[in-house]
Amino acid sequence: MKFRCIATAVFGMEAIVGQEIKDLGYENVVVENGRVLFDADALGVAKANLWLRTAERVYIMVGQFKATTFEQLFDQIYKLPWEVYLHKEATFPVNAKSVKSKLFSLSDIQSISKRAIVKRLTNLYKVEWFKETAETYAITVSILKDEVTVAIDTSGKGLHKRGYRELGNEAPLKETLAAGLLLVSKWQPKIHLIDPFCGSGTIVIEAAMMAKNIAPGLNRNFDSEKWTFIPADVWKVAKKEAFESIKQDVDILIEGYDIDKRSIGIARHNAEVAGVDDIVHFQVRDVKDFSTKYQYGTIICNPPYGERLNELEEVRKLYTLMGKVFAPYKTWSKYVITSYEDFEKAFGSDATKNRKLYNGRIKTYFYLYFGEKPPKKIAD
Repeated sequence: MKFRCIATAVFGMEAIVGQEIKDLGYENVVVENGRVLFDADALGVAKANLWLRTAERVYIMVGQFKATTFEQLFDQIYKLPWEVYLHKEATFPVNAKSVKSKLFSLSDIQSISKRAIVKRLTNLYKVEWFKETAETYAITVSILKDEVTVAIDTSGKGLHKRGYRELGNEAPLKETLAAGLLLVSKWQPKIHLIDPFCGSGTIVIEAAMMAKNIAPGLNRNFDSEKWTFIPADVWKVAKKEAFESIKQDVDILIEGYDIDKRSIGIARHNAEVAGVDDIVHFQVRDVKDFSTKYQYGTIICNPPYGERLNELEEVRKLYTLMGKVFAPYKTWSKYVITSYEDFEKAFGSDATKNRKLYNGRIKTYFYLYFGEKPPKKIAD
C-alpha cells in the first residue's frame, strides 16, 4: 500500500528535511513551506520515523481539497476513505490549524470534521457509538488559503523526542534543530568538533549519533507501531535494520564544554542513554579558556541570546570575547546560532553567510564562518 506522506519542518529547515528524505531514497519529493511531501509504503513510513533527524513529525495524507464553507468541509471530509485507516475501536482525536482562510474557527473545524468522519464510519460499520478505546490515530485538518489538507500523525510525540534527554536544563535546543545545524554546516564525522556552550549536550550527542549512524528514533516508540493497517513485522524489519546499521568502531572524539557543572553532569548522563558516551567528552570550562591541540576542526554552538533587555550588554561582551578567543583558530570553521541582531559587529567579523532559522518561536540567525582549508598534498 502506497501513501502520500508529509514530513513537517520548522521555518528555514524545509530544504534540509527535503534533502534528508531524498538521501533516504524516497520518491516524488516536493518541498513546500513548513513541510515536505513524499511517497512511501508501510516500511517507508517506519523508516522515515526512525531515520529523519530534522523533521518534526511524519503524517500520512488522507486527502486534499478546497473549502470555503463548513458545508463543503463536512462533505469533502465525509467522502474520504476513513475505513481504510480507522477500525471500530480506534481512538481518533481531531486537531485543527487555519492560516489566511475563510474557515478560521479551530473549534468549529475540529467538531465538523469529527462529525463527518463519525457519520461515514457509522454508515459503514453500522454502529451508533464509537468507544475509542484502542490505539490512537491523531487526525490533523490544516487549512492554508482555503486549501485543506487532512492527515494522520504517524509519529505520536514529536520526532525531537529521541528518548535520550531524560534530564534537561532551562534553555534546551531541540534535537531536530541541533541536527539541522550540523547538516547545514556540512560537518563530517572525520572532522573534530567542539561545542563550547554545550548545555545538556544536544549538539554533541546529535553529532555523535550521526558519526555512529544511530537512527535518531531507535530509542522511542511511535503511534503507528500499533496501527492495524501497518503490519507489525514492518516495524520489526525497520528496527532490526537500524540496529545492524550502527557503527561501533568510530575513530573520533567530539567535545562539549560548559561553565555550568550541573549541565555537564546532565550531558554525560544523556550521552550514556543515547549510546554515544564512548566517543564524546564533556568538561566544565569557561569559553575564555577555549583551546585545542587540533589543527583543523569545527566549532558549533548555541550561546546565550540575551532575550531580556538587562542581559543584552552581557551578551554583547560574551560575543566580543568569543570573537577574540576563536580568532587564532583560522583553520577552524565556526558556526553560531543566536537571536542577537548585532552578532557580527560584536564578534568582530562578518560571517561567510548566515541563515534564518527559528529556535522554538524565537527568530534566530545561524552564522557560518568557514575556516581555511587544508593545503592540497603536493605530488612528489
